[in-house]
Amino acid sequence: MTWAVLGGSGFVGSAVLKALSDAGEDALSVRAPRVTASARTPAEVAAEADRQQAVVDRLATELTGCTVVVNAAGAAAPRSPDSPELTGANALLPVLIARACASAGVQRLVHLSSAAVQGHRPVLDESPDTAPFSPYSRSKALGEHALGLVASGTPEVVSVRATSVQGLERPTTAALARLAASPLASVASPGTAQSPVSSIDALAELVLTLGLHDGPVPPIVLQPWEGMTVRTVLEASGGTPLVLPATLCRLVLRSGYAVSALLKERLHGSIRRVELMWFGQDQVAGWTTEQSVSLPFRVSPILEEAGARRRRPR
Repeated sequence: MTWAVLGGSGFVGSAVLKALSDAGEDALSVRAPRVTASARTPAEVAAEADRQQAVVDRLATELTGCTVVVNAAGAAAPRSPDSPELTGANALLPVLIARACASAGVQRLVHLSSAAVQGHRPVLDESPDTAPFSPYSRSKALGEHALGLVASGTPEVVSVRATSVQGLERPTTAALARLAASPLASVASPGTAQSPVSSIDALAELVLTLGLHDGPVPPIVLQPWEGMTVRTVLEASGGTPLVLPATLCRLVLRSGYAVSALLKERLHGSIRRVELMWFGQDQVAGWTTEQSVSLPFRVSPILEEAGARRRRPR
């Protein structure tokens, strides 16, 4: 097998390339083209893709001879405002890659999506249902739905819904450690809700597993839960969270989202982070459990090390 990873220099892409190298797989990093889009529906994404045939042809040339392609490119910016760049990176680019894969004879495309596409749903699952709540989550959901319009057959397309992925080199993880040590560290009573925080190691291994899987894969796979609760996440990061009344937390969140709506959703990403800190989000067991897939769940030691780094004198 030969793999290609688009976005190989990024946080997720570099981890995937490392996992492939450790497994002895032949892999190359392919630079993702920068594209913009103003589409708002999957059909409009497809129409814009029709006008980007030159990009598809260039990608197809680079992907020829590859068995599996991983799309780890895109804009990982949950707090970003709506823009043609955001829609292009997260909705149009996946379709262009899928078309290039079809032209190059690639067998499987593993597309990195986000669990944010299901928004505030109480339980994350692997259904095509989405409930995006921000420009970022809408762009990722649009990408998933637009990929659904790609003709079935070759390549086989699977979208991986990554949850709240943590890694020692990620600024988000360092920020979580700082938050855990601050007076703002808190959870909604009783503090036992599942947290969707997960490790970059598990995500990279999930991508590897999907690429190597002998047999069909589902169109959507959710990154599995790593056993952390909202309270243990903050404790592992070195904090002692305050337990707040759940009713008060919900009132604060409703007020925050209302204010953010008046500001064109500019605060939605930040408020959502607070919501996840307080209430977490449950998720189904999913495909990995059905297939008895064993992944390296390492988010707890990652959080512990991030907390230890914060405490070390500089």
